Amino acid sequence: MASSRDRQRKLARAKLDRQLARRAAAARRRRQIQAGVGAFVVLALIVVGSLWGLGVFDSKPEPKAAEDICLWTPQDASANTNLKDVGTPPTTGLPTDGTRAMTVTTDQGGPITAELDLASAPCAAASISYLAGKSFYDNTKCHEITAEGALRCGDPSGTGIGGPAYSFYDENLPTAPEASPSASPAPEQPPAYPKGTVAMIANPPGANGSQFLIFFKDFNPEKPVYPVIGKVTAGLDVVEKIGALETVDNGSGAKVKPKTDVVIQSLTVGEPGAAPAASPSAG
Repeated sequence: MASSRDRQRKLARAKLDRQLARRAAAARRRRQIQAGVGAFVVLALIVVGSLWGLGVFDSKPEPKAAEDICLWTPQDASANTNLKDVGTPPTTGLPTDGTRAMTVTTDQGGPITAELDLASAPCAAASISYLAGKSFYDNTKCHEITAEGALRCGDPSGTGIGGPAYSFYDENLPTAPEASPSASPAPEQPPAYPKGTVAMIANPPGANGSQFLIFFKDFNPEKPVYPVIGKVTAGLDVVEKIGALETVDNGSGAKVKPKTDVVIQSLTVGEPGAAPAASPSAG
């Protein structure tokens, strides 16, 4: 009888030991899991904190839409048959810094090169570059030698009212010079249009198209109306030679038409920042 009770006690003890062992093992697993979760949470907090410090979670600004730099106003080519519809230049993505080289080759001598000012006259430069790419100026005449001392070019019709079927506003218009006591510009002031200046000319003023002036003399008006777009860098002697040509009546009573035709054989515009090629006739 005693041996039977001893045997039961041993079995009960063994069962208890197994239960305690399972509980201990379960407790160890819980501690391991908790330790793993805790380590993961700590690591996650470190990663999130680092990303936060780097600004990953900062709100991103919406991409800014490209702004229209230039406004090209359509002109009615059916009302003015001297206008030529060649489309319009782009309005965005235009260069607004530095210069572009413009080269005008005429039948009067070596090429005339100029720098178009992209910072002060980006729209004029964009327009001339666009039209040059369309061969708009090629084989056209410079139809006037103006009384102000400039060569007027860029109108394929030769009428003074021709151009593309769009216009654009004035840029870089010189300020009026201070008047002397005699109401004339003070003689010591620099001219609004020094010799070599390239400027737009429009009819009416402010509705610029393709026509431009190249001054071969200093000009200082009381009220400037020609937006300055660049300056001659070589070939000014060619412009001066053309400016000395004899002029005749252009049909309106003004003696401004060159008696000898002055033909632009080609007009090209280089990429932004490109320097114009040197001319052997550089002035």
